[in-house]
Amino acid sequence: MKKLFLLLTTLTLLSFTGSAQKQTTEKQNINIVLDNWHKAAAEGNFTNYFNAMSDESIFIGTDATENWNKKAFQDFAKPYFDKGKAWDFKPLQRNIYFSNDGKTAWFNELLDTWMKICQGSGVMVKENGVWKIKHYVLSMTVPNDNVDDVVKIKAPIEEELIQKLKR
Repeated sequence: MKKLFLLLTTLTLLSFTGSAQKQTTEKQNINIVLDNWHKAAAEGNFTNYFNAMSDESIFIGTDATENWNKKAFQDFAKPYFDKGKAWDFKPLQRNIYFSNDGKTAWFNELLDTWMKICQGSGVMVKENGVWKIKHYVLSMTVPNDNVDDVVKIKAPIEEELIQKLKR
């Protein structure tokens, strides 16, 4: 009986260890994709940047009107990439999480940008064995003590859009 218990315990631990190692490897793979994605923008590499995104991807930018499918985002971004450098976002911190089946991951990251700290969050899916960005949201951060000041600046600009969206 002791031998059976030890065998089952060992198999359980090995299974857990294998699962944890696989998740660690997948996190590394996702980190590589995201790091290379940001690097491609900094280097103006249009092809590598957009190849990291799923064909059905969505990119949501910092402006309320920036909600693009991949084609629309490519059209928007092309002139920036054509200049040899689009934007240069450097990851400061990143968290990655997985669905139970391991086929979907979501993440959030803090980025060092020309806008100072921004937050990126997104969803990735594994397509043909490769992690692809399916959905990405870029947000500017606003220190809580400065929210009122920021609202005063953006209110007159966004009030018209708010009314339009309510209709």
